[in-house]
Amino acid sequence: MTRIYAIAAAAVIVTLTAVLWVVSRDGSDDQFAQCRASAIAGGSDQIGGSFTLVDEAGATVTDAEVIDEPALIYFGYTYCPDICPMDVARNVETVTLLEDRGYSVKPVFITIDPERDTPEQLAEFTDYLHPRMVGLTGSAEQIKAASKAYRTYYNAHKSGEDDEFYLVDHSTFSYLTLPESGFVEFFRRDQPSDQIADSIACFLDAA
Repeated sequence: MTRIYAIAAAAVIVTLTAVLWVVSRDGSDDQFAQCRASAIAGGSDQIGGSFTLVDEAGATVTDAEVIDEPALIYFGYTYCPDICPMDVARNVETVTLLEDRGYSVKPVFITIDPERDTPEQLAEFTDYLHPRMVGLTGSAEQIKAASKAYRTYYNAHKSGEDDEFYLVDHSTFSYLTLPESGFVEFFRRDQPSDQIADSIACFLDAA
């Protein structure tokens, strides 16, 4: 029995050592480990990816053209009565705080209501909020593909074809995406702008 216990104990030690080695190795490989405050099932590479959308000038653009610098991305719609304006205003305040500290982050607004959010409508919305904010729309299929890439949710509640004032349920996360690294972090709507700015600055310093 003693021999069996000894073998079992040795096996546990070997297993724990292996686990610690893997954890240690993974931590050292992640250049942003000290900045992360959230965990993504399957890893951060499960969120983000390529998309093709239409900008405020009506031009077709790709993710590579949009995310040519660090970007804070939000999915919403301009007809949103309350949540979107508050979230986007918070993101703009975050970007402004970062500008004051010498960091440049592009605020990006991707509509989940392409039927009403034309390029002209987006231009009016984003120009009012921040001079560098980029608004993106596209076909229903293009929006769906971008939403799927970022694992977002949306669902329009229309009572009929003539319903001009329908609401759209949607997720409310904001996504930090870097040109070389892709998606690195998401932020909840209850997080204040100064906290998000500190987190983004950490990622930019580590990049």
